Amino acid sequence: MRKLGEGKTWILAAAALLAALVVAAVVLARESGPSARNAEKATGSELAEPPGEAEVGEEGEEEGGPRAGAEEVQEEANVTAERLEALAQAKASGKFGGKVAVTSSPATGWVGSRLLNPTTDDWEPAIATDPSAPYVYLITTRYGEPKTCSSHCPTPYIAMTVSADGGSTWGPQVPLCVCRGSKAQYDPTIEVVPSTGAVYAVFLNADRAGGFSTVFMKSTDHGATWTEPVHVYGKVSWTDKPEVTMSRSGKDVYVSWNGPQGGDLYVGQSHDYGATWTQQKLTSSKRYYYAYDARVLSDGTVVFSESSIVYSGSTSVQGDVWHHAIISRDHGGSWENVVVAKVPVGETCVAAGCNPDFYIGQTSVVEDSPGNLVFAYEGPSVADGPQRVYVSTSSDGGRTWSAGAALSVAGEDATQPRLASAGGGDARIWYMQTANGDDPDAWNVWYRTSSNGGRSWSSPVKIDDASASAHAPEYVNADGFDEIYGDYGEIAVTSTGKTIATWGEGFSWIGPGGTWFNVQR
Repeated sequence: MRKLGEGKTWILAAAALLAALVVAAVVLARESGPSARNAEKATGSELAEPPGEAEVGEEGEEEGGPRAGAEEVQEEANVTAERLEALAQAKASGKFGGKVAVTSSPATGWVGSRLLNPTTDDWEPAIATDPSAPYVYLITTRYGEPKTCSSHCPTPYIAMTVSADGGSTWGPQVPLCVCRGSKAQYDPTIEVVPSTGAVYAVFLNADRAGGFSTVFMKSTDHGATWTEPVHVYGKVSWTDKPEVTMSRSGKDVYVSWNGPQGGDLYVGQSHDYGATWTQQKLTSSKRYYYAYDARVLSDGTVVFSESSIVYSGSTSVQGDVWHHAIISRDHGGSWENVVVAKVPVGETCVAAGCNPDFYIGQTSVVEDSPGNLVFAYEGPSVADGPQRVYVSTSSDGGRTWSAGAALSVAGEDATQPRLASAGGGDARIWYMQTANGDDPDAWNVWYRTSSNGGRSWSSPVKIDDASASAHAPEYVNADGFDEIYGDYGEIAVTSTGKTIATWGEGFSWIGPGGTWFNVQR
C-alpha cells in the first residue's frame, strides 16, 4: 500500500506468533557497496538479524506509538477521500481526463509511452509476461470509479487488462476480483508460472473489520477466470507490502510481507500450487521491512529483495537503510539474511501529501544466468542527499556480493530500480531519475541493458517519451512528469524477447495520476 511514513505507521496489533527454535544466522557487517558479504543459514522459524540490530532497541518500543488495524484502515479511507477530491478538482478544471495523443517522437527502438486509461486515476501498476506465449498481464490500483458490484465491494480496486499480442493491443479493463465484502484493495503483484502459463496474483484486501489481508488468486485460462482468493497469512493479524514468486512448475509459491510487530518480516509458502499455506516469522526487531521483488532461481533457491529502515516517530527515519537478500536454499525450510548494502537516508519527498520516506528503500533482483544474480538498490553518498541507483552482482547464488556500481547520474535524485532478464547474461533495468537537480517535480524513466551479467551497461534511454502538449496530461511537462505515482512499477520480457515496462505518473503523491507503459519494437 504505502511505506510506513506515508501512513503505514507503527502497528502493534495482537498477533499469534509462530513458536520457534531460533538458530542465529551470523552475517558479517558490510558498509554501503564496497565489499562482498557472506551469510549463514538460520534453521529455526525465526531468522536472526545481522549484527547491529540490537543497537536500535527492543521489539515493541517504537517511538511512534501503537496503531491498530482499524486505525490504519481509517487512515487509508482518509487518503482515498483526498485522492477523490483531487481527482474531481482536476477533472473540473480540465487538467485531467481528456484525450491523450500518441507519443510523437518515441525513443529509438520503442513504440512510445502510452497511458493505460486517460480517464481513470490509476496508482501502483504491476506487469507480468508469459515466456512461452504472447500474453501480457497488467494490473493497477484504480481510484474514483463506480463500485464493481451493487454493494459491499471494494474501492479502490485492482483493475486488470490482458494483451494477447505482446503488449500491442489490450483487452477490456476489468476488476481482478470483485471480492464482495472487501472495503478496498491495494499493493497488486502478478507473475506467470514459467512452465504452464498459469497466472498468480497477490494483493491486499482491506476488510471491514479493520485489517489488511494478503490474498492469493490464480488463473489457468489467461486471466479470463480466477479462483476464489485464498488467505496466505494464517493467524498473523496484520499484513502489508506482499511480494510473490514461484517455482518453474508453480507448485512452490512464496509470498513475503511485513507484519504487525512494527514491520517484522514474514514469509508464507505453499507447496500445492497455492491451495494451502504455512507461515514463518523471520525477524523481531525495530527494523521495518519492505519486500519489492522476488525470484525462484533455476536450482530452486528462493530470493526476495527487501529493504529495512528504522522509524523515529511516524514519518522520519533514523540510522541507515539496509538492503537485503532474503534467501532459502531448501524450499523455505530455512532462510538467510544477507545485507547487500547499507546506505544513508536519502532526500525526502516534498510533493503534496507525500511523507519523507517515499523515495527510499527500493530494491530489485534477477537471475541472469544460473547462480548469477543482479541486485539493484538506491542510496545517497551522504545523509539527506540525492540518491543514485546501484547494481551489485553475485556469482554464488547470493552468498557474496560485489561492490555497488552506480547507474544513475550523480547530483540527480533516483529511485525505484526494476530488473528483468531473458537469461544468458542478459539484464535489463529501468529507474526513476529527476531531470534537474534543483527541481524535485521533474521525473523521467531511464532504461539500460547488460549482456554480461551486470558487469557493464548500455547508455541510458529515456522511455517516458510522451511530450508535453495540448493533448498530454498537465502533469507531463518539458522536463518530465511532476511526481512518481505509487511505489510500485515493473519491467518484464515478452516471449519474443522485447522489454515492456510500466510505471505511475501524477501531479503529486495525492494525485490524480495514471499508469503508463512502453514496449520495445
